[in-house]
Amino acid sequence: MASAGSQQPNRPKAQPPAGNASRKPLQVMQINRREEQDQLRRQAEEARAAAEAAAEKARQLEEAAGLTPPARPAESGPPKTSSDDERFGIGDMEGMTMADLLGAEDRKPARRDQTKTASRSVDDFDFDEEAFLAALDENAPVGTTGEVIQGKVIGLESDGVYIDIGGKAPGFMPKSEAGLGVITNFRERFPKDLEVEVLVTREQNADGMVTVSCRALALRKSWDRVKEMEKKGLVVQVIVNGFNRGGVTCDLEGLRGFIPRSQLQEGDNHQELVSKTLGVAFLEVNPETRKLVLSQKRAALAARFQELEVGQLVEGQVVSVKPYGLFVDLGGVSGLLHQSMITNGSLRSIREVFDNGDRVKALITELDPGRGRIGLNTALLEGPPGELLVEKDKVMAEAEDRASRAQSVLKQQEQSAG
Repeated sequence: MASAGSQQPNRPKAQPPAGNASRKPLQVMQINRREEQDQLRRQAEEARAAAEAAAEKARQLEEAAGLTPPARPAESGPPKTSSDDERFGIGDMEGMTMADLLGAEDRKPARRDQTKTASRSVDDFDFDEEAFLAALDENAPVGTTGEVIQGKVIGLESDGVYIDIGGKAPGFMPKSEAGLGVITNFRERFPKDLEVEVLVTREQNADGMVTVSCRALALRKSWDRVKEMEKKGLVVQVIVNGFNRGGVTCDLEGLRGFIPRSQLQEGDNHQELVSKTLGVAFLEVNPETRKLVLSQKRAALAARFQELEVGQLVEGQVVSVKPYGLFVDLGGVSGLLHQSMITNGSLRSIREVFDNGDRVKALITELDPGRGRIGLNTALLEGPPGELLVEKDKVMAEAEDRASRAQSVLKQQEQSAG
C-alpha cells in the first residue's frame, strides 16, 4: 500500500500540447472580434449620416411650414466643438426606430416631447369659390337621358348628323332618328348651322359624345298632344291606312292607332274601310306601352251626348225590358228608364205600361258622358199620380206641353240642391 503523499504509478502524466496549437483559437477569436467592431463602426457611421439627413429634412420642412425660423448663417470664427449628441441631434432622436430614420422623406421623425401641430382650415389658404364652381361647370357632363337640348348642325355624314350641344364633344344623331316618316333629302333637311331641338337618348361615352334624336322628341310631343285630346274628350278624324283580322289601323299625330272591329260601326266589312275617314274617340292612351286604341262607336256616342242636356224631352224605342227598368234607343245611344221613374202610381209590372218596340217620350234627368249613362223619366209628365197606368196615350200625346212644366220643376230641384 503506497503512502498518501506518494504518487500513484498507474496514472499517466498530462502531456502538454505540441507546438502552437493552444494559440490558434485565440487568433480566430481576435479576428472575429475585429470584424464585428468594424461592422458596428460602419453601421454607426451610416446611422449618423441618416440621422443628420433626417434632421436636416425636418428642419427644412419646419421652415417651409413656418413653424421654425430659418437657420442663421454660421458666425465667423473657428467652429465650436460639440459632442456627438449636439452635432447629430441624438437627443432629439431618442425613442426613434431605424424605420423612422430610413422612412419616407416627407415624413417628419416622431419625437416624444413634440407638441401637436395646430390644424389648418380652408380659410388659411387662398381659395376662390367662384373659380372653383366655374371649373366644375366647365367640366360637367352635358346631356342627361331624357333632356331636351337646343343645338346647331356642324357636320353631316352618311350615317348621321353631328350637332353642337355645348359639350366637350358634339352630339351625334343617327340617320334613323332624324324625324318621323321618311326623309328623302337628308342634306337639304339638315343644312350646316341649322338650329334644331333634340332629345338626349344616350348619355356621353368615354369620348364625351352623347346620342340625340329628333324622332324621339317628336314622338314625345305627339303623345303629349294625344293625351290632352283624350283628357278633353275630343272626337278626332283619322284616315284608315291598313287592316288585320282584329281591326283597322290609322295614323294620328304621327302615332300608329288601332281600332278594334268591335268598336267599328261596320265591323263585319272592316277591310273596306281602308282610305276612308272616320270620327273616333279614345279608349286607351299609354305612352309607356305605346298603345293607342280608338273607337268609332264611342265617337258616335260622344257626338250624340253633345246634342243632349238635362231636362230635354227625347223620343225613342224600347229595345230591352229588364226587371229593374227598360232601355230606350235614342238614335245611337241608349237611355235607361228605371222602374221607379216610370210613374208616380203603384206599378205592379213594367210591361203593364211599356213593352219591346213601344215608342216612348221621356225627360232626361241624368247625363254622364264619361260612363255613357243617360237617365230617363216619364213620371214627371204625369198629372195625377198613376196617370200613365190608365191614359198612357194621352200623356205621350201631350208630352211637349207637359215637358215645359216638368222642366220648371227640375230647375227648382237643381236650385234647391245647389
